[in-house]
Amino acid sequence: MTAKTAVKKDISRVRNVGVMAHIDAGKTTVTERILFFTGKSHKIGEVHDGEAAMDWMVQEQERGITITSAATTTYWRDHRINIIDTPGHVDFTAEVERSLRVLDGTVALFCAVGGVQPQAETVWRQAEKYRVPRIAFVNKMDRTGADFEGVVEEIRQTLGANAVPVVIPIGAEADFAGVIDLVEMKAIYYDDAPTGATIREEPIPDELLEQARAAEALLIERVSEQDDHLMEKFLEGEAPQRDEVVRAIRSATIDGRFIPVLCGAAFKNKGVRRLLDAIVDYLPSPIDLPPVIGAHREENQEIVRYPSDDAPLAALAFKVQADKHMGKLTYVRVYSGILKSGEHVVNSSRDVRQRVGRLFEMHANDRQAMEALYAGEVGAVVGLGDTYTGDTICSDAHPILLESIEFPTPVIGIAVAPTSSDARDRLSSALQRLAEEDPTFTVRTDAETREMVISGMGELHLEIILDRLKREFNVAVRSGQPQVAYRETILSGVEHEHRHVKQTGGRGQYAHAVFRIDPTGPGTGFQFTDEIKGGKISREYLRAIERGILDAMAEGPYAGYPMVDIKVVVTDGSMHEVDSSEQAFRTCGAAGFRDACRKAGLGLLEPVMSVEVTAPEEQTGPITGSLVAKRGKVVHMETKAGAGVLRARVPLFEMFGYASELRNLTSGRGTFTMHFEHYEAVPYALAEEIVVARRDDKAGRRRL
Repeated sequence: MTAKTAVKKDISRVRNVGVMAHIDAGKTTVTERILFFTGKSHKIGEVHDGEAAMDWMVQEQERGITITSAATTTYWRDHRINIIDTPGHVDFTAEVERSLRVLDGTVALFCAVGGVQPQAETVWRQAEKYRVPRIAFVNKMDRTGADFEGVVEEIRQTLGANAVPVVIPIGAEADFAGVIDLVEMKAIYYDDAPTGATIREEPIPDELLEQARAAEALLIERVSEQDDHLMEKFLEGEAPQRDEVVRAIRSATIDGRFIPVLCGAAFKNKGVRRLLDAIVDYLPSPIDLPPVIGAHREENQEIVRYPSDDAPLAALAFKVQADKHMGKLTYVRVYSGILKSGEHVVNSSRDVRQRVGRLFEMHANDRQAMEALYAGEVGAVVGLGDTYTGDTICSDAHPILLESIEFPTPVIGIAVAPTSSDARDRLSSALQRLAEEDPTFTVRTDAETREMVISGMGELHLEIILDRLKREFNVAVRSGQPQVAYRETILSGVEHEHRHVKQTGGRGQYAHAVFRIDPTGPGTGFQFTDEIKGGKISREYLRAIERGILDAMAEGPYAGYPMVDIKVVVTDGSMHEVDSSEQAFRTCGAAGFRDACRKAGLGLLEPVMSVEVTAPEEQTGPITGSLVAKRGKVVHMETKAGAGVLRARVPLFEMFGYASELRNLTSGRGTFTMHFEHYEAVPYALAEEIVVARRDDKAGRRRL
């Protein structure tokens, strides 16, 4: 494979976009049509046939779902579009999180029948967190029950977005024939053809003219609210020019104040080319966004990097992938400067110097060798063996540390063991490579039972991991029953004093600390501060106390689960000029913290899931009873497209095996989705049962 010659590109003509949505809204189908209509692929790959180019994993093809985010590059109207197709299933939320961190804009897909579904809401909030500009595409307009206006209103109400149609549909369901472009004020019809729908542009038919004019007036009014120049024209009754409207929509979309809404039926090839136009017209290039801000690793001063090839190199590794032939592929987004094949770079997150091997432009699992990646581009690198997700790559002469990527913690785990003793090393190596790929997948060895425990975001997540172990790494494993990832916390605040004094002849150990611990709000994690005055404890010993507390938090004193949501304030203490050491204060911190926790009282926290069940309306009664029996709380009920939709919050522990139960309750007509919502206190009596069962289980496995 020969490398493509490095050609400097116009960064204003680059679009880094993602496609995000609830499961089964049609993300991969839309992406496949984009590749077909832009000439990237010459055959449309269908998800249900297992032929979609972007679903390249065997597990994706068999299940008809996207598991890993796939990147590709294509071109439309002389613009380079880097596309990332993300999973819709909540178990693979890390793929969405890391993609949004490096994208400049995104297409939010909504089903014309399902509307704003739970995972669509989740990824929308993730996009808001990273301030990613969005355009909305209402897909599946040809399905029975399609309701474009209803979905637009739901986007406004549920997501609080300023969603305004830039097209309206011509017909719906089986009669969906095309769209009316409100910017151009023309009708676009799609005629079925073997090579994709052909387009006819015609004047708006008389029977739709009044509706189109009303929709156009709303569009002009809403976009004028975002642009002073257009507002003047609007108040004077003067019609704006097309270019002025497009420019105003683009500016407001980039600022996050406006969400253009389009519609279509991707499976029938309808509306996709208009969507491509909207990506080019309304979503930002790298230079349309604020410059990336980082810090100096040692001096902690703010550093600004502008998206220019002439600026020093700053890139973020957002994904690591194990490849059979290439070894470790590291996906990077270059924010500034040029990343060149063969040059030496610095991983400032880990303070290691590495050599860039080969560079690739990716198309799902295929790749094209490149000589360089320029500012604003996305690609993959071979050779960065010590680089992991969230690490910063920069030049030696101009170090910078970019903000990393935060991922949710795993909520479910299972114990695994190789089927043969000689496969243990291969299993450890395979799990390590999978953990490098996926930040929401963790591996640990139980300190007491010596069992290997893998944890992830859900049953499907772990099922895919076990399948990959067998197929990709040729390691067969035995697995136990799923285990909930409980957490521990304290129930009240206490002050505690601890002295660690040990004299064994020669130099002894001395550490003394006075501190206060308090519970904090859910999801706040761990906070450590000090109020030491007069240098009673040195900075290095305070850091040692913090490390000791973190050691103790890794395995709580109640049941051995990790501890969360605790604030520690060191208020006093003392040290000895000879016997004090970092190790002594680390031991003091760990032992003192454990004692303080017992004084404060301990509680168990469990993951609570947001569950949405869709089933025939007459069956919502039994389903409600079933969820309540699982300690669930039903928070919303509605009717959508003739079906009952229930949203509830249910502890994860109670949801194991629910797929079979729901099938029995609804004769196979019910479906459900769930995603992690938050941690919540377990009722005391149940917590005691869980703790006793865990201790008995560990004791039994130790005897074995």
